[in-house]
Order: sequence, then C-alpha cells, then structure tokens
Amino acid sequence: MPKPELLAPAGNLEKLKIAIAYGADAVYLGGEQYSLRAGAGNFSLPVLTEAVAFAHERNKKVYVTVNIFAHNRDLVGLPSYLEQLAGLGVDGILISDLGVLDLALNLNLGVDLHLSTQANATNWASVSFWERLGVKRVVLARELSLTEIAEIRARTQVELEAFVHGAMCMSYSGRCLLSSYWTGRSANRGACTHPCRWRYQLVEQTRPGEYMPIEEDERGSYILSSKDLNMIHHIPELAHSGITSWKIEGRMKSIHYVATVVKAYREAIDLYWQNPAGYRFQSRWDDELEKVSDRGFTTGFYFEGAQRGCMVEEGPTASSPKVAFVGLVLYNHSNGLTLVEQRNRFSVGDWLEVLEPKGHPFVFQLENMYDESGSKIQSAPHPQQKVFIEAPKQIIPNGILRRKIPSA
Repeated sequence: MPKPELLAPAGNLEKLKIAIAYGADAVYLGGEQYSLRAGAGNFSLPVLTEAVAFAHERNKKVYVTVNIFAHNRDLVGLPSYLEQLAGLGVDGILISDLGVLDLALNLNLGVDLHLSTQANATNWASVSFWERLGVKRVVLARELSLTEIAEIRARTQVELEAFVHGAMCMSYSGRCLLSSYWTGRSANRGACTHPCRWRYQLVEQTRPGEYMPIEEDERGSYILSSKDLNMIHHIPELAHSGITSWKIEGRMKSIHYVATVVKAYREAIDLYWQNPAGYRFQSRWDDELEKVSDRGFTTGFYFEGAQRGCMVEEGPTASSPKVAFVGLVLYNHSNGLTLVEQRNRFSVGDWLEVLEPKGHPFVFQLENMYDESGSKIQSAPHPQQKVFIEAPKQIIPNGILRRKIPSA
C-alpha cells in the first residue's frame, strides 16, 4: 500500500507554514478569485509566489482551488489567471465546473488538474469519465462508503482524494442553495454563510406563526446540523481503501486547529506504515483532537448505516475546547528567553502546555515574562503582543502555547 499524502488546509500564509511544520505533505488554498472560501484569508499572487517557494523548498506540494461554479462574467479573466498559477509552479488546480475544466485543458498549462468534491463524483463510471478527460486526481464526494471507494480504486487509475477530518456539508458535497436563498451569498461562488449551522422548525402553509420542531426523539433533531468528520480511529480501514490523499477540512480554522489535527494524523499515519501488523491506536490522539472546538464527531458515510449518527442531537453549537491557544513561539533568544506572539491573554502563574511538531506536549508554570524592552510584566493582554518568557527548555519555532480552561 503506497503511503498516502496528508493534505492540510491553508487559509493564509501563516496557516500554510504551520501545516507544513506539523507534518502535512501538501496544502490546499484559494487565491483571491474563483475559490469557494471567500471568508478565508486567501492568497494574492505575490503571497502565493512566496507560499509555493516555501513549500517546494521543503519538498511539499501546493494545490490551488479554482472551484466556483462559474457564470459568464467569471470567465473573462480566468484564462490569464490559470496561466499565472501555472507560471508560479503550483502542483495542482482544483476545478468543479466543466466549462472551467475545458478552458484549463485547452490552455495546456502543464499543471495537474484535480476534480473538486463539488463535482460530486460518487461512482467508478463517473471517475473513469473524468480520468479520460485528463483529470489527474478526483476528490471524491463525501457521501461514499469505504467499500464504494475501494471499488472505484479497483476500476480506475486516477489518484483519489477524500476528506478524513473536519466539517461536513449538509448538501451533496457542498452544493448548497440555502445561503444564496436567505442571504444572497452563494455557497457555490465562495460566500457561504453556513446555514447548515442554524436552528430550524417546520411551519405549515396555512398555519403561519405555528412552528413545530423537527423531532426524532425527546431531545429533538437538528437535521441540517452535522457533526464533524473524524476518522482517526480508522487508519487501517482508510489505508486499505486505496485513497491517495487524506484531506483535512478547515481553511477558515485557526493555526491551533491546523497544528493539532495535522500532527495527530501525521503520527497515526507514520505509526501505521512503520508496522501495519503491530499498529495500535494511541489515546493521546483523541486527547489532542478534543482540545480544538468541534461539533461532536462522526465517521460520516464511510461505514454503511453509520450516517444515521451524523446529526447533532442537542443543539447546533460547537463544543467548548479544553484549552485556549494563547501564543505562537517565534524564536529562542541567545539569552535563554523565548519570544512569543500572543494570541489570547495569559499571565505569570498560568500553567501552559506546549505543543510542538515532534514529541509529546509538556506543561510548565509560567514564572517570568518580559516585554520587548526587557521589563518584567505580569500578563500579555494585547492581541499579537510580542513577549519574552522563561521556559524550562527551548521551544522550537512554531510551537503552540495553550492554557487550560477551567471547567465550569
């Protein structure tokens, strides 16, 4: 079994660097145009140039999303944009729209073209069709079981990519109309307002004002509010399905989310491929994933019948993480101090946990902290304030500082 690619989200340049530092083999991102995540930081062409150079220096890959469903007006500048991406040396371009794909094929860009999950490839015949057109990789629809994916793998040669962790869409692999209907912001053109996270009740046409909850049991059911996908317990099953690239959702998530999730899957994949027969799940991966906000976990459609447990049953709000991300380590000074960029308030006396790309997290109590002029301070209250701290050992750059949140 070839070792899969671990593919991570990169909503901006900082997230790209964190994803690579914590073990991603490749990242996917959007430019300022034609991407389905308008709310992410996204990349101008100059910043994308820097991103590609950074990744390639570390033998990592960069895939760019051009996956809107295009209207006529979108096609005006599209050929030149695609040629610019090719000129930057990106490793792949993700496309949903058949017309956009046709334009890209006719341009002979010399770049691998990937079919986005929004194209809803759900069977081997469809995947085979895209393969014949010239697509190098198909990002499969989320609605497939591992058994179905294994059959697609057996019948096709194209690379297969599938989500293994993160938010689930409540419309066929992202083709949602609710956002456009209610807010005028189209999910299919990058501006989703996430109406699948809202609460709904049923009203009958002749009884205005009489709202009935949509119920499954005594607690109610929120049919448009899905739990988050989590396949960390099923590494062997994923391995045997033949998926080329294991994808983590989350271009709009924090660097703490990216670092935590990427590291957990990196460790799991590496441990399995070192010794498949002796592989054992490590409980620390669960512990880590619970430290970032989630909506409860599900295995989605991967196992027959399991999708019945996808829905959030007690309300559509995200769970509270057990830790607060308070700082990002920038570098270690020659005087033994560590320079940290603040992300949430923390103070002398706090117990801080350190997450690094390699090794287990460690905890220490912060005893001394200094501002950039060297004066002692008691807390770091200002967003992105730079402070020096004393730590019991050096923390490598890109280390994450976390403070435990007291339980209510």
